[in-house]
Amino acid sequence: MANSQQPNVPKKFHLSQNHHMTIPWKSFTTDESVPAKEAGLRERASIVGRVGIVMLSCGTGAWRVRDAMNTVARVLGLTCSADIGLSSLQFTCFINDHSYSQVLALPNTGVNTDKLNTLENFVNYFERDFGTATVKQIHTKISEIERRPVQYSPIISGFAAALACSGFIFLLGGGIPEMICSFIGAGIGQYFRGSMGKQHITTIASISIAVAIACLAYMFSFKIFESNFQILAQHEAGYIGAMLFVIPGFPFITSFLDISKLDMRSGLERMAYAIMITAVAALVGWLVALLFDFRPENFLPLGLSPLMLMLLRIPASFCGVYGFSIMFNSSQKMAMTAGLIGAVANTLRLEMVDLTSVPPAAAAFIAALVAGLIASLVNRYNGYPRISLTVPSIVIMVPGLYIYRAVYSIGINQISVGALWLTKAALIIIFLPMGLFVARALMDREWRHFD
Repeated sequence: MANSQQPNVPKKFHLSQNHHMTIPWKSFTTDESVPAKEAGLRERASIVGRVGIVMLSCGTGAWRVRDAMNTVARVLGLTCSADIGLSSLQFTCFINDHSYSQVLALPNTGVNTDKLNTLENFVNYFERDFGTATVKQIHTKISEIERRPVQYSPIISGFAAALACSGFIFLLGGGIPEMICSFIGAGIGQYFRGSMGKQHITTIASISIAVAIACLAYMFSFKIFESNFQILAQHEAGYIGAMLFVIPGFPFITSFLDISKLDMRSGLERMAYAIMITAVAALVGWLVALLFDFRPENFLPLGLSPLMLMLLRIPASFCGVYGFSIMFNSSQKMAMTAGLIGAVANTLRLEMVDLTSVPPAAAAFIAALVAGLIASLVNRYNGYPRISLTVPSIVIMVPGLYIYRAVYSIGINQISVGALWLTKAALIIIFLPMGLFVARALMDREWRHFD
């Protein structure tokens, strides 16, 4: 008979363990009275690595993470070489004939522009404010930034998504019924997404559930409006707007920016992540639409004059960008600034498509270029991170409708139609970061060159 007695294994191995273990940063401090510049290589390198991983957790690209690590390393008298991905980084710090390497990883990825802004200010003034500080004092400050609470509750985030998607659906051609139902669907969906985020639900599960809830909320609210207010059935096409709050704008944009700077690992990982989120959201939306027999048809004409349409596009673009900025945890001033930039750039894009022969992809490039130039000027004035202004201002230009129609058409075996929509979407998605790249190259000498 087999022995059923358990082997003598330490108790901790029988308990549920964290998959990503917490790094004991305080253990890197050996002498609390020694300034960081005079500390050992290991202590100084721990500061460089921690700045990089916290910066990476904010959702910014590899170039900005490396620049922050290099800035801190130079102040501490080190040379740093880093390899950065979507949720992990490996780096080595050198001094004289010694080197020290670390591998750091995040449990998940996300976007937090408020924390990014605070961390960039910390890095920019690191030599002035912490040039004589000890390792412990610096780690204490980084811990304070790292624990900085999210500014908005799931309810506020839900209202921001509702505002963004209702403005989004108007810009796509939807009317008041579509805007109201998108407001309800996106708001409820983002609320549940935020609540699941607090419970550390994995990304795919939270996206799938949030999109399904958003689509169901849209469809139930639409059925109520249809039965009580005799709304035409063609307004059902607006259900696409209810799930546009999950568009992965930051990884989409930063992936191409990283690739343009030859940070291939980070760029390709971010692109894969963005494609994964988009595909999951589109497939879930398609499955829910099949249950209700909804189809992504063209929107009914709004019957507005070109002038009135342009005047309404300005506040709709502002609301869309402002809502996305709040979802990215931007401060009110940062969100309003991004909203104003987006109102100018996106309205320009739509007017060029409607009133000229400029193709949509070329119009997207020009609009992103304008947004990037304005953001660079604003950055010089108030120091807001460019990416915190540019990504929200152009994420509203990401062709979520085209992507969804491509997946829907492929799902019902209309491969040629799906390929056409997918090609249109790909062209616009490629030209958006190209516009930002050109703007950055024109306004930032460090971005133009490599060293």
